[in-house]
Amino acid sequence: MSDTHSSRNPVARFFSFIWRGLTCLRRALANLIFLAIIVAIIVAISQREADILPDNFALYIAPSGFLVDERQPVAPLAALNGSDPYESETLVSDLVQAITNARTDERITHLVLDLNYLASSGISKLYEVGQALQSFKDSGKEIIAYSDHYNQAQYYLASHANTIYLHDMGHVMLMGYGSYRSYFKEAIDKLGINFHIFRAGKFKDAVEPFMRNDMSDASRQHNRQWINQLWNLYTSRVETQRSLPVGAIDNLIEHIQQRLEVAAGDPAQMALTAGLVDHVHSRQHLRAELIDQFGYDRQADSFKAVNWYRYLDHQHSLPLPGKSYVGVINASGTIYDGEQPPGTVGSDSFINLLRQARDNGDIKALVIRIDSPGGSAFASEVIRAEIQAVRDSGIPVLISMGGVAASGGYWMATSADEIWALPSTITGSIGVFSVIPTLDQSLDKLGIHTDGIGSTSLAGAMNPALPMDKQTAFIMQSSVDGIYRRFINTVAEARGLSAEQVDQIGQGRVWSGAKALEIGLVDKLGTLTDTLEAAAAYAKLEQWEVKTIEQPLTPFEQFMQQLSSVSIPLPESAERALSSLAQLDSATSIGAALQLEPNRVYAQCLDCTVWSEQ
Repeated sequence: MSDTHSSRNPVARFFSFIWRGLTCLRRALANLIFLAIIVAIIVAISQREADILPDNFALYIAPSGFLVDERQPVAPLAALNGSDPYESETLVSDLVQAITNARTDERITHLVLDLNYLASSGISKLYEVGQALQSFKDSGKEIIAYSDHYNQAQYYLASHANTIYLHDMGHVMLMGYGSYRSYFKEAIDKLGINFHIFRAGKFKDAVEPFMRNDMSDASRQHNRQWINQLWNLYTSRVETQRSLPVGAIDNLIEHIQQRLEVAAGDPAQMALTAGLVDHVHSRQHLRAELIDQFGYDRQADSFKAVNWYRYLDHQHSLPLPGKSYVGVINASGTIYDGEQPPGTVGSDSFINLLRQARDNGDIKALVIRIDSPGGSAFASEVIRAEIQAVRDSGIPVLISMGGVAASGGYWMATSADEIWALPSTITGSIGVFSVIPTLDQSLDKLGIHTDGIGSTSLAGAMNPALPMDKQTAFIMQSSVDGIYRRFINTVAEARGLSAEQVDQIGQGRVWSGAKALEIGLVDKLGTLTDTLEAAAAYAKLEQWEVKTIEQPLTPFEQFMQQLSSVSIPLPESAERALSSLAQLDSATSIGAALQLEPNRVYAQCLDCTVWSEQ
C-alpha cells in the first residue's frame, strides 16, 4: 500500500504543482484586471480635457462648505455612495491662489462670486480671502457677488465686491460674535461625579464648566475684550468696503425692529435701503443680467465664465527637483501625542513632516501654518523642540497663525525665527490644566463599593472608583504648576521677555493677533502669502515656488480623494442647515470638554476651539 502510494506521489505532486501554478496565475490576472479598472476610474475622474481658456472671460468662484487650511480625510462611503453630495470644505490657499493669479491675468476681466454654498467660517480665514479680493479689485477689475441669502461669513466676502446682488426674498443676517458654553456643575453634583481640577492661570477658563453653573467674572472680562476686538475688525472692514458711516452695522442691529417696520417686513428691501446690497432681483432677472453682460453658454445653460477649479488646474505645476522651494506644513486641529490623521496634529506625525522638510535639499525655508487651539502640553513641547532642530540645520522657519494658535498652538510656535499672525487670530492662552474625574460617590449611590490594599500610598491613586487623597491632588497640582513655569520660561526666552512679564500677559488670557503684536507675543501681522514672502527673504531667494509638505496618501486614499474631487453644488436645505452654525453651538464646548483624556496635562483653549468654528 505504501509502495503504491509512493509510486503515485511524484505524479500527484506534479499535477498539484500545475494546479497551484494555475491558481496563482488566475489570482494574479484577476488582481491585475482589478487594478487596471481602478486606474481607469482614477484616470477618468482626474483627467481633464485638453482645453484652451478663452482670450477674455469672467472667473466664476463658488466656495462651498467651510473654509479650511487643511482638508479632513475623505470618508470612503461618502465618496462611493454619494451620501455627501457637496464639497464640505474649501482650501483657503486654493481660493487665495486663484484670486491672486487672476489679478494679473490679462484674460480675466471680472470675478463673479457665488456665495450660495459657503457655510460659516472663521473671521481669520475670511480676512485672508478678503485681502486677495481687495487686491484683485485694486487692480482695476470688478467683482460681482450674489447669493439668495447672506450669512455673516458670506456677507464679509461679498462686501469686497463692486456690485452685490440679493434675492428679492432673501436677507442679510448680521448678528455679531459671541462665545456661549454650557455649564454642568449642577448635573455633575446630581450624578455624584467628582471632577478634580488642576490649573495654572487665573484666566484659564477651559475647566469652568466642571466648576460652575455660569461664566466667572474673570472669564467674562477677558473674553469680552477679544470678541469685541474681532467684531470691530469685521464691522470696520465691511463699513469701509461699502462706504457706510462708522457704526452703521451696530446701529442696524440695534434698531432692526424699526428698520424692518419701515421696510414693511421685507428684509431684502431693508438691506437695500441700508446700503448693504446694490440690487434686489429674482434668480431669473439676475441670470438674464449676467448673460447680457458676459454672453450665453449653451452647454452650461448659464452665463459664460470659467470655473475657478478649472482655472486653478491650469495654473498648477508639479514640484521639480533642483528648484528652490519655500515649504509649507499645516498644523490644523487639536494637538495629541503620537501618530494622528489629518485634521489633528500628532507629535510623531508632525515630526515626520518636519524631518521631510529638513532632509529635502530643495526646501530653503519653511512656513508652518498653525490653526490649533492647543492640546497635549507634552506633544506641544516635542514639536517645538523639533522645529528648533530644523532651524539649527540652517533652514529658516516662520510661523503663520491662522484662525487660532493658542495655548499649545502658541507653545510650538515659540521656536520659530518669526511669528506672523492675522489681526483676527486668536492666540495666547498661556496656561495649563488637568481634569481627573472620580466616580466613588456615583458608585456609592448604586450600592457599589471599592476596597483593597496596595504596596504604597499611591498604588490606587488613579483608580476612578476611589476618592482622590490630598497627596495625589498635591502631586497633580505641582505637575501643572511645573509645566506652567516651563511654558512661561519657554515663551520668555523665545520672545526676549522676563518670566514675570510673560506671567502678566499669560494666566490663560486670550488675545487677538493685533493685541498680541502690541504685547510682544508675535512679530508681524500678515497673511500666509506675506509670511511666505518673508520666509523667502530670510533664505535670500529671488526665484522660488511653494511646496506643501504632507503625509503621503496610500493608493486607496488617493482613489478616495479623486472620487471626492468632483464638485457638486450644495443643496439649499443642507446649506441652510450649515449656515445656522453662524451662532456658536455650546454643545461643541461640552463635547470638547468631555473628550479630554484623564490624567494628562493640557495646554489647550476650549473657548478657542468652539469660537474658531464660526
